[in-house]
Amino acid sequence: MKKTEGRSKRNYSLREQLALQSMVLPAVLILFVFAYVPMYGIIIAFKDFNITDGIWNSPWVGLKYFQQFLVDPSLWKVLRNTMVLNVFGTLICFPTPIILAILISELKGVHFKKVAQTVSYLPYFLSWVIFAGLVMEMLRPTGIFSDICMALGLSKEPINFMAHGSWFYAIYILSNLIKGLGYGSIIYVAALSGVDQEMYEAAIVDGCSRMQRIWYISLPSIMGTVVIMLILQIGSILNTGIEQILIFQNPLNLNYSETLDTYVYKIGISQGRMSYSTAVNLLKSVVSVMLLVIANWTSRKVTEKSLF
Repeated sequence: MKKTEGRSKRNYSLREQLALQSMVLPAVLILFVFAYVPMYGIIIAFKDFNITDGIWNSPWVGLKYFQQFLVDPSLWKVLRNTMVLNVFGTLICFPTPIILAILISELKGVHFKKVAQTVSYLPYFLSWVIFAGLVMEMLRPTGIFSDICMALGLSKEPINFMAHGSWFYAIYILSNLIKGLGYGSIIYVAALSGVDQEMYEAAIVDGCSRMQRIWYISLPSIMGTVVIMLILQIGSILNTGIEQILIFQNPLNLNYSETLDTYVYKIGISQGRMSYSTAVNLLKSVVSVMLLVIANWTSRKVTEKSLF
């Protein structure tokens, strides 16, 4: 009798939420069509693919292209650049949205808070073509940064920052930081808005300073969100994107700007080596999943918070 009642309650709950649950179906359908259906194409990583024979009729070559990549002289260069950009990018770009979210949450004026949020979000909605164009304009020999260096006596002649490959890491990381800082803080601002305000009021009564309230209330309250975002960041540590790097890239900084993503793009599209580029991308995805699982396991052991 109890089992029947429990089953009827569950069925009633599902019927009540049917309209709400159905709103998820379009997203699930899009994810299935554009993310899961194309996955059958990874089989070409194990074949000598050509368009005339198609995927299934192309000859099977096994791990040939994986072995080619592992002995490719370009491997260590693209791997070095990818890791440097992502590791230092994570160290700089990951905590800054958290700091910005805390600063915004501490603002008292409602109107000023909205203006601050809006201004911080604006760069994200500019395309990389426009944003990178502005950055490169400022980094030209006649740009503002070159003028500042000359005015401060740091250089006696104009500096072309884009012509010095060693500057590429800083240009990539800082431009990424400026463009994504405000948008990256949204989830932390939302998490902070859900913190019980009575906790802050009690802390004020107990004589806690603002920094103490941030350290003992704000940060612990959003720590679950921070951990999950960090796990996801570690899982994508081999991804640098293509658009931003290709715009900033030139023959003078190629030794510092070639990453796994741009390498796969050039090999697959420019040279038409579909099987090789698929093998490289598949290997990168496998390593990313392993990093995600390791980061999740470590987080669960250390902080008792995890993604799954």
